[in-house]
Amino acid sequence: MSTVYLYTFASVSIVSIVSLVGVVTLSMKERLLHKMLFVLVSVAAGAMFGDALIHLIPESFREGGSAAATSLSILLGIVSFFVLEKFLRWKHVHTVENSVEEEMHVEALAHESAPVAPLGHLVLVSDGMHNLIDGVIIGSSYLISIEVGIATTIAIVLHEIPQEISDFGILLHAGFSKTKAILMNFLSALTAIVGAGIALIIGGSISALLPMIAAFAAGSFLYIAGSDLVPEIHKTSDPKRSLIQFVAILSGIGIMFLLLFVEL
Repeated sequence: MSTVYLYTFASVSIVSIVSLVGVVTLSMKERLLHKMLFVLVSVAAGAMFGDALIHLIPESFREGGSAAATSLSILLGIVSFFVLEKFLRWKHVHTVENSVEEEMHVEALAHESAPVAPLGHLVLVSDGMHNLIDGVIIGSSYLISIEVGIATTIAIVLHEIPQEISDFGILLHAGFSKTKAILMNFLSALTAIVGAGIALIIGGSISALLPMIAAFAAGSFLYIAGSDLVPEIHKTSDPKRSLIQFVAILSGIGIMFLLLFVEL
């Protein structure tokens, strides 16, 4: 059992370190980095749609015992993140104490840029939950065998690299500094260690909950991609940039599709 613990926590540590791929972008010039943001946001939208519709939802229906329960879990993910974003928007508007006239002015400005600040926090919560699921999956896989655990870890790392790059771009777009975006992304990734610990402690019984958790995560991805990222993408109307965005969205979807061939 000690070997299982060693391999499990080594694997989730590697998955967490993958979140630091954003460090590579620190060497980029600020101007070039901001030019890339509209592409990264587009890739992220495609990756989130693809992850939800190609991986998480089919897996949830395949492994879940009830189609109705799986569907409700997806809807619960959508509704939960709608409520969370409402709270974040409300908090964003009311963080500064002003007179009535000033507060109305702040609220009007916040309405224009509302998708920006809350978006970063939504992505962190959603990505943290996704990493928690990854940790549970890795821990459960090692309980089966070392070989299955290693294969699962490789598949998840391949999955995480493009996702973490996209998440880093979204956090920058949401207003985080480069250093803070890397730090917050890394802290979110550490939930994989928590998930692995839960799997090892509870054992095989946790596997019964995975389909519903994955369905909830899929709902959150669909909400963020459709409600926050797509409206941001539509702010660009230039034909050339729009074409680049379209290709970037297809690239994000394509990456998620290609991962089908490395999953077990």
